[in-house]
Amino acid sequence: MKPNRACIVLASALALFGSAMTPAIAADALPVPVVVTMARSENVGASLAATGTVVSRNDARISAEVAGQLAWIAEPGAAVKRGATIARIDPERLVLTLRDNDAALKRLEAQLSLLATQRARLQTLGNVVSQSQLDEALSRERMAEQDVEQARVARDRARLDVSRASVRAPFDGIVAERLQQSGEYVAGGAPLLRLVNDRDLEVVARAPLTTADSVSAGAVARLIDGDHRTAGKVRAVIPVGDERSRMVELRIAVSDHTWRVGAPVRVEIAPRTLKAVVTVPRDAVIQRQGASYVMRVREDNTAERVAVNIGPGYDNHVQIDGTLRAGDRVVIRGAERLEPGQAVEIKLL
Repeated sequence: MKPNRACIVLASALALFGSAMTPAIAADALPVPVVVTMARSENVGASLAATGTVVSRNDARISAEVAGQLAWIAEPGAAVKRGATIARIDPERLVLTLRDNDAALKRLEAQLSLLATQRARLQTLGNVVSQSQLDEALSRERMAEQDVEQARVARDRARLDVSRASVRAPFDGIVAERLQQSGEYVAGGAPLLRLVNDRDLEVVARAPLTTADSVSAGAVARLIDGDHRTAGKVRAVIPVGDERSRMVELRIAVSDHTWRVGAPVRVEIAPRTLKAVVTVPRDAVIQRQGASYVMRVREDNTAERVAVNIGPGYDNHVQIDGTLRAGDRVVIRGAERLEPGQAVEIKLL
């Protein structure tokens, strides 16, 4: 069947009419209100991110230097000053040892005095006494002098043990844990309690072994724990990697005393070398089906889609790799409903 000539004319007219109406509809479309900002150029670098823990620079298990019955020990949570007594060993046995050593020393001193008198008397006799007798008397006196010196050392050691029956804090701190109880017998060197200085703090962080050369002492570090943020400086980099984790240890000094020992923190260390990059707010980046792009506003206030690659970020900005340039206007509100070539109306925040 051949098509009707009238139908062909009507279809052609409709096609011409439709193509003529399309530009008119596009021209009448209202501009889309959007909020824009400027892409900017910044000097940034690859920062180091790691996890760390707040520790005390003075955290020790304090031991008794002498054996004996534990007469008293400080309570957990007690704040002590350097030199304060934090535990006490019953000194009775130590005092008896000191008295015994004192008596032995006095006996030897009396014997030395007698030998010295005898030697002096022999020297006054002149030719009546042989030289060998004088030499023997002098030798006995010198040996007695050494016996007296040994007795003095034993006496001083016993005196030191008596003084060390009182265990004193080597630094200011908090008694974090008690390892022995009053009444127990403790051996010399046995840990009694854990003392922690909660004012002298630092952060211990671990980073990949490959970063040991990119971080040095004195580098600025940001310490973040939720809303709690502060700055610190890398005190030391221990360039010895753990054979299992392949990590190195970083020690970061902390001057903020509001941190607590044991708190987990995120560590960000500024890079040693910087380069100029283009950054935009995170809200300007749209991610769809594995691709990322921003909507750029051209001089005629129409939208243009620009494909980008997202680099490292910080705060609310991200690094952008692509054809975007510093100073370009990018949409941060309303970009999701924009199409390329669509007119926009710029609104202020």
